[in-house]
Amino acid sequence: MIIKMDEVSSAPLLMTPGPTPVSENVRLARARAMTNPDLDRTFFDFYKETCHRLGQILKTKHEVRILGGEGILGLEAACASLTEPGDRVLVLDNGVFGEGFADFVKLYGGDPILLSTDRRRAIEPAILAEFLAQDSAFKYATLVHCDTPSGVLNDVGSLCPLLKKYGILTVVDSVSAIGGEDLQVDAWQVDLALGGSQKALSAPPGLTFLSISPEAFETMHARRTPIASYYANLLLWENYYRDQWFPYTPPGSDICGLAVAIDNILADTGVFDRHARMGAAVRSAVQKAGLKLYLEQDYSNTVSAIEVPVGVDEQAVRTAMLRDYQIMIAGSFGFLAGKVFRIAHMGESARPWLLERTLSALHQTLAHEGFVCLIDLGQAFREALAEGGV
Repeated sequence: MIIKMDEVSSAPLLMTPGPTPVSENVRLARARAMTNPDLDRTFFDFYKETCHRLGQILKTKHEVRILGGEGILGLEAACASLTEPGDRVLVLDNGVFGEGFADFVKLYGGDPILLSTDRRRAIEPAILAEFLAQDSAFKYATLVHCDTPSGVLNDVGSLCPLLKKYGILTVVDSVSAIGGEDLQVDAWQVDLALGGSQKALSAPPGLTFLSISPEAFETMHARRTPIASYYANLLLWENYYRDQWFPYTPPGSDICGLAVAIDNILADTGVFDRHARMGAAVRSAVQKAGLKLYLEQDYSNTVSAIEVPVGVDEQAVRTAMLRDYQIMIAGSFGFLAGKVFRIAHMGESARPWLLERTLSALHQTLAHEGFVCLIDLGQAFREALAEGGV
């Protein structure tokens, strides 16, 4: 028996912090007739141009590569390619993914040193500066731009230059920020910037991309030991165009879709302002309705984490939202499992009509579960947008 996808799922509205809704032109691009990427020389040009256009979003002249694998591949590839046994690596930790970098460092024999700070706010540059004044003997440092489980936004533009003053390479996970928050790779001295297709770029999951500085490539070449991976070895991608050779067959259809998603972002000259307005309006509505945001400050404009009211079952709310309204929101994981709802306003989900629909449904669902908001969430969202001149 053949089971069709529409028999398994009714295609809910995705208001999750990845995957996000995919626009029609991106979906259609993935349906184009496919060539053989390993043999068709025009595909090498297409791949190179797509990387170049990604560089425009990242505001970098560094080399950019697109890899076949979800965003986590980029995080592991960065650590695999830089880490040698015994290397001390500074892990800036104020969230689940910030802390999680330590696992990749240990996997490849490195010694992760965590600088853990308040998880309800961004890492303060003064705290990092004080730490580095006492200990700066690190090969590289990892930090997260937007830590998705909580939605906290770290000030990459201040943190990375502090690290570079001590000659420390900088690895930044911006998977949940790129396309919704500004990232200036060159100006902010980011050596490896890591992104993913399924977040604010609103392409389907399956691709990671990253920019790689000349200094990062030099460090990889200067290793004393071989990179302990093939699939996560970034050096294999260094001269793909010169050699007209890919380390493995690129997922051509996925890259076709990503290329159109990149075009959508570059054509949207007000993309960061749109995300800022949507994020601010969601946060305002949540607080006016008597709900509480998890964070105290330093909110990302791509996702909001809302504390689950006392006496309300987080899983029951999400199940009812999907069943009754065909809207999928997210819980969280790690230390926030069962404690927050997460609503995304990133990429194609950062649209006023989608967010109003989602918040109105959440209002009704919470009431059914025993929590009555002070004001209708959808109405509060509309009012916040109006007050903001939208």
